Amino acid sequence: MVAKITITEGEFAGWQTYDLHGTFDQVVGPFYFRPDADGRMRCAFRAEQKHMNAGDRMHGGCLMTFADIALFQAAYQEMEGASGVTVQLDSTFIDGAYVGDLVEATGEVMKAGKSLIFVRGQITVGDRLVMTFSGVIRKFGKPQV
Repeated sequence: MVAKITITEGEFAGWQTYDLHGTFDQVVGPFYFRPDADGRMRCAFRAEQKHMNAGDRMHGGCLMTFADIALFQAAYQEMEGASGVTVQLDSTFIDGAYVGDLVEATGEVMKAGKSLIFVRGQITVGDRLVMTFSGVIRKFGKPQV
């Protein structure tokens, strides 16, 4: 299991992230998460030049990666400590994000079965809707102890 880290300083103090050294997530992140007052998870990151495409807008692949992270955070309770994989991730790009933007994602579980979890969510910058997404997670059995 990957360790969670609580940030103690800076803009994301009080948020959590995962210790993902040597992974793709480390290269494109860091991505942060915390529960909102209603218990739903909120994910966020500050857009950097490394997240941009040649047109100086956030690369669609970066938004898709962030949506995938948010998909799992939205489904965290239903995962019950089990692992899983994304089997489907759909997106609709609506607006751009730029260097310096605070990019945030929220989502909700639409249905959770024994092995499949259906999630939908949105990515925003302030009041601007940047992308909507929906996806399906295939949950594996709980790890044996």
